[in-house]
Amino acid sequence: MRQNSRRLFRLARSIMKDDGEAEDVVQESYVRAFTGLSGFRGESSLSTWLTRIVINEAYGRLRRRRPVVDLASVGTKLAAEAQIIPFPSGSSQPDPERTMAQREIRQILERSIDALPEPFRIVLVARLVEEMSVEETADLLGLRPETVKTRLHRARLLLRSDLEQKLGPTLTNTFPFEGARCDRIADAVIEGLRLRQ
Repeated sequence: MRQNSRRLFRLARSIMKDDGEAEDVVQESYVRAFTGLSGFRGESSLSTWLTRIVINEAYGRLRRRRPVVDLASVGTKLAAEAQIIPFPSGSSQPDPERTMAQREIRQILERSIDALPEPFRIVLVARLVEEMSVEETADLLGLRPETVKTRLHRARLLLRSDLEQKLGPTLTNTFPFEGARCDRIADAVIEGLRLRQ
Protein backbone atom coordinates (compact mmCIF):
# COMPACT_ATOMS: atom_id res chain seq x y z
CA MET A 1 0.00 0.00 0.00
CA ARG A 2 2.86 2.39 0.78
CA GLN A 3 4.27 1.89 -2.70
CA ASN A 4 1.00 2.60 -4.50
CA SER A 5 -1.21 4.81 -2.33
CA ARG A 6 0.20 8.16 -3.40
CA ARG A 7 -0.28 7.40 -7.09
CA LEU A 8 -3.72 5.92 -6.51
CA PHE A 9 -4.83 8.92 -4.45
CA ARG A 10 -3.59 11.44 -6.98
CA LEU A 11 -5.30 9.71 -9.87
CA ALA A 12 -8.53 9.32 -7.89
CA ARG A 13 -8.25 12.99 -6.90
CA SER A 14 -7.86 13.98 -10.55
CA ILE A 15 -11.18 12.31 -11.32
CA MET A 16 -13.16 13.14 -8.19
CA LYS A 17 -11.75 16.67 -7.64
CA ASP A 18 -12.16 16.19 -3.89
CA ASP A 19 -9.63 14.91 -1.35
CA GLY A 20 -12.17 13.13 0.86
CA GLU A 21 -13.87 11.35 -2.01
CA ALA A 22 -10.50 10.38 -3.46
CA GLU A 23 -9.53 8.80 -0.13
CA ASP A 24 -12.81 6.88 -0.08
CA VAL A 25 -12.17 5.67 -3.64
CA VAL A 26 -8.68 4.45 -2.76
CA GLN A 27 -9.88 2.69 0.39
CA GLU A 28 -12.75 0.97 -1.40
CA SER A 29 -10.42 0.01 -4.24
CA TYR A 30 -7.97 -1.62 -1.86
CA VAL A 31 -10.82 -3.59 -0.28
CA ARG A 32 -11.97 -4.72 -3.72
CA ALA A 33 -8.42 -5.61 -4.72
CA PHE A 34 -7.65 -7.58 -1.58
CA THR A 35 -10.94 -9.48 -1.68
CA GLY A 36 -10.51 -10.16 -5.40
CA LEU A 37 -6.79 -10.91 -5.39
CA SER A 38 -7.44 -14.31 -6.95
CA GLY A 39 -8.69 -12.44 -10.03
CA PHE A 40 -5.28 -10.85 -10.60
CA ARG A 41 -3.92 -12.67 -13.65
CA GLY A 42 -0.51 -11.01 -13.73
CA GLU A 43 -0.98 -9.71 -17.29
CA SER A 44 0.07 -6.28 -16.03
CA SER A 45 1.95 -5.10 -12.98
CA LEU A 46 0.18 -5.08 -9.63
CA SER A 47 0.31 -1.27 -9.52
CA THR A 48 -1.34 -1.04 -12.96
CA TRP A 49 -4.04 -3.48 -11.85
CA LEU A 50 -4.67 -1.45 -8.67
CA THR A 51 -4.74 1.78 -10.64
CA ARG A 52 -7.36 0.41 -13.01
CA ILE A 53 -9.50 -0.59 -10.04
CA VAL A 54 -9.18 2.94 -8.63
CA ILE A 55 -10.08 4.57 -11.94
CA ASN A 56 -13.08 2.29 -12.41
CA GLU A 57 -14.25 2.95 -8.84
CA ALA A 58 -13.90 6.71 -9.28
CA TYR A 59 -15.80 6.75 -12.57
CA GLY A 60 -18.47 4.51 -11.04
CA ARG A 61 -18.94 6.97 -8.19
CA LEU A 62 -19.23 9.86 -10.63
CA ARG A 63 -21.96 8.05 -12.53
CA ARG A 64 -23.88 7.37 -9.30
CA ARG A 65 -23.29 10.84 -7.86
CA ARG A 66 -26.25 12.99 -7.01
CA PRO A 67 -25.81 16.72 -6.40
CA VAL A 68 -25.69 17.05 -2.60
CA VAL A 69 -23.62 19.03 -0.15
CA ASP A 70 -21.71 16.81 2.25
CA LEU A 71 -20.79 18.77 5.37
CA ALA A 72 -18.03 16.30 6.22
CA SER A 73 -16.31 16.95 2.90
CA VAL A 74 -16.42 20.70 3.59
CA GLY A 75 -14.51 20.08 6.84
CA THR A 76 -12.10 17.76 5.02
CA LYS A 77 -11.58 20.36 2.30
CA LEU A 78 -10.85 23.07 4.86
CA ALA A 79 -8.45 20.77 6.70
CA ALA A 80 -6.71 19.87 3.43
CA GLU A 81 -6.32 23.54 2.56
CA ALA A 82 -4.67 24.09 5.93
CA GLN A 83 -1.93 21.61 5.06
CA ILE A 84 1.29 23.12 3.85
CA ILE A 85 3.56 21.57 1.26
CA PRO A 86 7.11 22.07 2.48
CA PHE A 87 9.51 23.52 -0.04
CA PRO A 88 13.24 23.32 0.49
CA SER A 89 14.67 26.47 1.93
CA GLY A 90 18.01 27.56 3.27
CA SER A 91 16.55 28.45 6.64
CA SER A 92 15.33 26.04 9.28
CA GLN A 93 13.00 28.73 10.65
CA PRO A 94 9.53 28.73 9.09
CA ASP A 95 8.89 31.83 7.05
CA PRO A 96 5.19 32.74 7.36
CA GLU A 97 5.24 34.84 4.20
CA ARG A 98 6.79 32.02 2.14
CA THR A 99 4.45 29.46 3.68
CA MET A 100 1.41 31.52 2.79
CA ALA A 101 2.65 32.08 -0.76
CA GLN A 102 3.31 28.36 -1.23
CA ARG A 103 -0.17 27.51 0.00
CA GLU A 104 -1.74 30.04 -2.36
CA ILE A 105 0.28 28.71 -5.30
CA ARG A 106 -0.76 25.13 -4.50
CA GLN A 107 -4.42 26.16 -4.31
CA ILE A 108 -4.23 28.03 -7.61
CA LEU A 109 -2.63 25.00 -9.29
CA GLU A 110 -5.17 22.59 -7.81
CA ARG A 111 -8.09 24.75 -8.97
CA SER A 112 -6.60 25.10 -12.45
CA ILE A 113 -6.02 21.36 -12.74
CA ASP A 114 -9.52 20.66 -11.43
CA ALA A 115 -10.93 22.97 -14.13
CA LEU A 116 -9.39 20.92 -16.94
CA PRO A 117 -11.74 18.63 -18.86
CA GLU A 118 -11.54 15.14 -17.34
CA PRO A 119 -9.76 13.37 -20.24
CA PHE A 120 -6.97 15.96 -20.14
CA ARG A 121 -6.86 16.18 -16.34
CA ILE A 122 -6.25 12.49 -15.72
CA VAL A 123 -3.52 12.31 -18.38
CA LEU A 124 -1.83 15.40 -16.93
CA VAL A 125 -1.86 13.96 -13.41
CA ALA A 126 -0.62 10.57 -14.58
CA ARG A 127 2.18 12.00 -16.71
CA LEU A 128 3.34 15.11 -14.82
CA VAL A 129 2.33 14.57 -11.22
CA GLU A 130 2.89 10.81 -11.04
CA GLU A 131 5.63 10.84 -13.69
CA MET A 132 4.25 7.80 -15.48
CA SER A 133 5.62 7.08 -18.94
CA VAL A 134 3.53 7.59 -22.07
CA GLU A 135 3.28 3.82 -22.45
CA GLU A 136 2.21 3.28 -18.83
CA THR A 137 -0.42 6.00 -19.10
CA ALA A 138 -1.70 4.65 -22.42
CA ASP A 139 -1.91 1.12 -21.04
CA LEU A 140 -3.59 2.29 -17.86
CA LEU A 141 -6.25 4.38 -19.59
CA GLY A 142 -6.72 2.13 -22.61
CA LEU A 143 -5.48 4.79 -25.03
CA ARG A 144 -2.98 4.89 -27.84
CA PRO A 145 0.36 6.55 -26.93
CA GLU A 146 -0.30 9.23 -29.54
CA THR A 147 -3.59 10.08 -27.82
CA VAL A 148 -1.81 10.40 -24.48
CA LYS A 149 0.71 12.79 -26.02
CA THR A 150 -2.03 14.86 -27.66
CA ARG A 151 -4.09 15.07 -24.48
CA LEU A 152 -1.05 16.03 -22.42
CA HIS A 153 -0.17 18.75 -24.92
CA ARG A 154 -3.72 20.13 -24.85
CA ALA A 155 -3.84 19.90 -21.05
CA ARG A 156 -0.64 21.92 -20.81
CA LEU A 157 -2.01 24.56 -23.17
CA LEU A 158 -5.26 24.83 -21.23
CA LEU A 159 -3.41 24.93 -17.91
CA ARG A 160 -0.98 27.57 -19.16
CA SER A 161 -3.83 29.70 -20.48
CA ASP A 162 -5.75 29.44 -17.21
CA LEU A 163 -2.69 30.25 -15.12
CA GLU A 164 -1.82 33.22 -17.34
CA GLN A 165 -5.32 34.60 -16.82
CA LYS A 166 -5.09 34.11 -13.06
CA LEU A 167 -1.47 35.12 -12.56
CA GLY A 168 -0.73 37.40 -15.51
CA PRO A 169 -1.32 40.69 -13.67
CA THR A 170 0.71 39.41 -10.72
CA LEU A 171 3.74 38.54 -12.84
CA THR A 172 4.55 42.19 -13.43
CA ASN A 173 5.18 42.49 -9.67
CA THR A 174 7.19 39.27 -9.36
CA PHE A 175 10.62 40.87 -9.01
CA PRO A 176 9.99 44.09 -7.13
CA PHE A 177 12.74 46.63 -7.44
CA GLU A 178 11.58 49.54 -5.36
CA GLY A 179 12.47 50.05 -1.74
CA ALA A 180 15.59 48.64 -0.12
CA ARG A 181 16.91 46.90 -3.24
CA CYS A 182 16.69 50.06 -5.33
CA ASP A 183 18.25 52.16 -2.56
CA ARG A 184 21.09 49.64 -2.08
CA ILE A 185 21.99 49.65 -5.79
CA ALA A 186 21.74 53.43 -6.03
CA ASP A 187 23.99 53.82 -2.97
CA ALA A 188 26.52 51.36 -4.43
CA VAL A 189 26.61 53.23 -7.76
CA ILE A 190 27.09 56.58 -6.03
CA GLU A 191 29.83 55.10 -3.83
CA GLY A 192 31.52 53.58 -6.90
CA LEU A 193 31.44 56.92 -8.70
CA ARG A 194 32.80 58.70 -5.63
CA LEU A 195 35.73 56.27 -5.42
CA ARG A 196 36.61 56.79 -9.08
CA GLN A 197 36.86 60.56 -8.66
